[in-house]
Amino acid sequence: MELRLYDTLTKEKRAFRPLNPGNVRMYVCGPTAYDFAHIGNARPAIVFDVLFRLLRHRYGDEHVTYVRNITDVDDKINDRAARDFPTLPLNEAIRKVTEQTERQYHDDVDALGCLRPTVEPRATEHIAEMRFLIERLVQGGFAYVAEDHVLFSPQAMNAADSVLPRYGALANRSLDEMIAGARVDVAPYKRDTTDFVLWKPSKPGEPSWPSPSGIKAEGRPGWHIECSAMSWKHLGEQFDIHGGGIDLVFPHHENELAQTCCAFHTNRMANFWMHNGFLQVEGEKMSKSLGNFVTINELLTTKKLGGRKWPGEVLRMNMLRTHYRQPIDWTVRSLEESETILRKFCGRIKQFDYARTGMPTNERPRQLYPAPEIVAALSDDLNTPLMFSQLNGLYGDSAFDQALLLVGIDVLSYAKWLRELEQPASSEIDTLISERLAARARKDFKESDRIRDQLAAMGIVLKDGKDADGKPATTWEIAR
Repeated sequence: MELRLYDTLTKEKRAFRPLNPGNVRMYVCGPTAYDFAHIGNARPAIVFDVLFRLLRHRYGDEHVTYVRNITDVDDKINDRAARDFPTLPLNEAIRKVTEQTERQYHDDVDALGCLRPTVEPRATEHIAEMRFLIERLVQGGFAYVAEDHVLFSPQAMNAADSVLPRYGALANRSLDEMIAGARVDVAPYKRDTTDFVLWKPSKPGEPSWPSPSGIKAEGRPGWHIECSAMSWKHLGEQFDIHGGGIDLVFPHHENELAQTCCAFHTNRMANFWMHNGFLQVEGEKMSKSLGNFVTINELLTTKKLGGRKWPGEVLRMNMLRTHYRQPIDWTVRSLEESETILRKFCGRIKQFDYARTGMPTNERPRQLYPAPEIVAALSDDLNTPLMFSQLNGLYGDSAFDQALLLVGIDVLSYAKWLRELEQPASSEIDTLISERLAARARKDFKESDRIRDQLAAMGIVLKDGKDADGKPATTWEIAR
């Protein structure tokens, strides 16, 4: 069965044929290392982890290279470093912030069941490659120097020969539409409104490096050139798949494509451009001003959403129940539904090998033999909802377990979590039961049902009755 993927550039789903089956190459834009990653950042991490697993299944682990970068030079990083480490020189403070944030990110996505990429380059370790690309763009007439800046000219790209793609093709916009709809920096040294920065001078105390193109003042790179340099360094001038969130299509990915194609005079950068859809929280765009901004770490370790902590397997399941290209509404209700589904999965696998539940995922057997219908569903543009529906037709513990492992859901690990839940904090349960009894007494059945559902999600089954005096009473037990 062939693998078919949707390509944002051509706006079609087509057969995936790697440029080199012996080295299938994928680049995904990673985090900017200044704070905990929010739940929206978890979506590309999970989506492209599933694709990474599927590619390894089809072509072999040793034949797939997955690169996900770390952006460690950015104004937000500078601000965070100055705020958190005011007594340190800025460069030292920046290093502390980026190293700490990178560890936090790894801890979070590890808990979500994501494999580590083959390579995780840091932007600051690829300044030489950025300078090289910038020099080529200036020499080719696609970029120019102005007031210690180097800027890329989309107009020059579109005026060049037909080998190059049209600037705006990825976002499916004309230059006029981009000018009308984009928030662009207005600067007197820019020749055209759509020109964007490849290199800029550093302010005093900021990270800086020797500038390209004969500029005497030291400076630092623009955002877009970083990913062009890192993908070229580790994957070559052309590679198979470039991924990221839909919010990166313009300007970031549009500008990446333009820079790379113009630097190497090619008609493409990646054979497929893949983008996951937007994520909302409880029907609204996530923002700190609305109070619905939630990080991966908060979901895993605090009670910010739904009044409880959520295991990584539930978060992953909740993400994959929606097709990756569709928008997703991240709600407490959907999380509870995902947990219910996982509990049913545990029930389908009758004989857990509990000796394996404490084994790290990377030490589990790597060779999988999932059912053909499972592979077929995932091969249809990562159709995880279809894959989950196909699970209903599977029989046998091994087939069910291996199907879920193919998308990174470790039922045995979740079973271990459930076993640990069998010794819950009785005080917390008793408090919730008391609150539910009070709600029932005042006939607030909506609140009563909510608390019952919350306890059910914790693995607690309630039994309503009366005490010796005939008053309403509730007992509880662990779900079996």
